[in-house]
Amino acid sequence: MSAVRHACIDIGSNTTRLLVAECDGERVFDVHQERVFTRIGHGLRECSTISEQKLAEVAEVVAAQVMLAHELGVIAIHGVATAAIRRAENSAALLSEIETACGLVVKVLSAEEEARLAFVGAARTLGHIPDGPLGVVDVGGGSSELVVGTAPDCVGWWSSFEVGSGDLADEFLRSDPPAREELSAARAHVVGALGDLEPPHPVEAVAVGGSAASLSRLAGPRLDTATFERALAVLTSRRAAEIARRFSLDRDRVRLLPAGLLILEAVSRLFGVTLAVGRGGIREGVLLEAAAQ
Repeated sequence: MSAVRHACIDIGSNTTRLLVAECDGERVFDVHQERVFTRIGHGLRECSTISEQKLAEVAEVVAAQVMLAHELGVIAIHGVATAAIRRAENSAALLSEIETACGLVVKVLSAEEEARLAFVGAARTLGHIPDGPLGVVDVGGGSSELVVGTAPDCVGWWSSFEVGSGDLADEFLRSDPPAREELSAARAHVVGALGDLEPPHPVEAVAVGGSAASLSRLAGPRLDTATFERALAVLTSRRAAEIARRFSLDRDRVRLLPAGLLILEAVSRLFGVTLAVGRGGIREGVLLEAAAQ
């Protein structure tokens, strides 16, 4: 199968992301990626609806990404939305505003679909076939998905819990940098949210999403106990703006990063293995499945 150029626009709780890639149903070759911190989930903490201002802002961002995707020669653009939009009472208003602004029809993914696509995107871009079950964790802004299955696309177990980096940071990590007592409360909340989950133990596990990718900039592509401790020490040593400059990260991402780290740390313990930072996630999963049809 020859490679075709597709785009995926992923509207999440923290960011709205564009991926343009050439896909042949088995592999993904990145052409262009970009993201804008639209923070839809932040407003939903105080109100169950997306504000009129935020509706217009997100529609404008998506329209600009659609225009760029067309300029890059895509044959199809696939729009998906995740936890914050699932949760918003006026999600239909956002989808309508986006379609009016640029013609893109956005699909709101269920938690199960989100988990499956994260697994497909991670497993098919892994570069090898694991010797046993593969675990995948996708930390988003408003939820986190855990999957254990057989590469490249057979999900055996999955779970979604409504704790993401955005919500956790907004509720617990309000200081810059986060205080020790804030981190302790946030960590306890994550452990409580994971509750009595008993996933099958994978032989290896992959972390996908913005938190994992950004942590790799601080401490490398393997997220083990020592890495988490080292990265957290860095993130609590200086204000977010200074760390952002030092590691060439977005300040908004740095503010959310301790929360994402705490979730990944807890999931690594739950899986019982070190996490590797993945090359692909939901967007790659969307494009791989679209190209295979």
